[in-house]
Amino acid sequence: MRIDLHTHSTASDGTDTPAELVGNAAAAGLDVVALTDHDTVRGHAEAIGALPEGLTLVTGAELSCRIDGVGLHMLAYLFDPDEPAFARERELVRDDRVPRARTMVRKLQELGVPVTWEQVARIAGDGSVGRPHVATALVELGVVETVSDAFTPDWLGDGGRAYADKHELDPFDAVRLVKAAGGVTVLAHPAAVKRGRTVPESAIAELAAAGLDGIEVDHMDHDEPTRTRLRALAGELGLLTTGSSDYHGSRKTVELGAYTTDPEIYGEITRRATGAFPVPGAGGPTAS
Repeated sequence: MRIDLHTHSTASDGTDTPAELVGNAAAAGLDVVALTDHDTVRGHAEAIGALPEGLTLVTGAELSCRIDGVGLHMLAYLFDPDEPAFARERELVRDDRVPRARTMVRKLQELGVPVTWEQVARIAGDGSVGRPHVATALVELGVVETVSDAFTPDWLGDGGRAYADKHELDPFDAVRLVKAAGGVTVLAHPAAVKRGRTVPESAIAELAAAGLDGIEVDHMDHDEPTRTRLRALAGELGLLTTGSSDYHGSRKTVELGAYTTDPEIYGEITRRATGAFPVPGAGGPTAS
């Protein structure tokens, strides 16, 4: 089985619609794909409706968190999307995205960049607006060459000249909320130093003690020595290790299935989840 547990659609900052994403996942030879848009579950219904034969969908979300001034992302899988406390917190995070993006546009304008809110809104479409949409505007204007180039101190990186804060979850609260909704938590790309500051291993240990289920090890932003170190850390802490593409369609160069999760790990994730179950396409595989 080929299993990719981290992808994004136009419901947040990917360029594939949810229907296109599951179609492309099947075409890429995946057996299981997780849809983990930022702080939203809006794409799940469309993805389920378009799920092709032979592909199983894991419903999820990527949660925006911050601890001691460091941003981090928490992948949440197979939770009950209607659990009130968790649904309310996701709504708070989403509602703060528009004012934050407007603030970044204003800061860029003050830096002499001719970006407009209308341009960013057009790029975001119906998605949950975020930094990648602002970054795409910078690419369109020729200010930077790629979206990744915008995530630097010069522009939109944490603490950068045009950076703006938004409402974010405490990661310990995120673990608690996801668990209460029957879900499973995996810390996304915990050592992606290209993106800015990362949490220390001591914080990962504290999260593990608080109920964190796993860490994402095989990821495009982790080199081989980093993956080796993270696997050792996961072994020490009793954490699951996952691999995934973090696919965003044409917004990033990585392809679906570029990194995958071991079927035994996937099986353990599904066994731990009580809030929702993987959705098979007609004849699609499910974990036993």
